[in-house]
Amino acid sequence: MKQSDLADLVNVRRETIGRLEQGQYCPSLRLAMDLARVFGTTVEDLFSFDDEYESESE
Repeated sequence: MKQSDLADLVNVRRETIGRLEQGQYCPSLRLAMDLARVFGTTVEDLFSFDDEYESESE
C-alpha cells in the first residue's frame, strides 16, 4: 500500500505516514486506532512501546 493511500484512509498527510514509518512521530490514540482498523489488527500489535518511557515515569 502506498503511503498516500494509507494517509487518505486515516485522514492524515502522506508525510505523517512517512514519519511514523521512520519512528519520528508518535501517533495520537485516534490515529493509532484508525491505523489498526485499516490493517485489521490491534494497536498493541501495530506499535511497540519501549521500556524507556516506563522508567522515566516512575
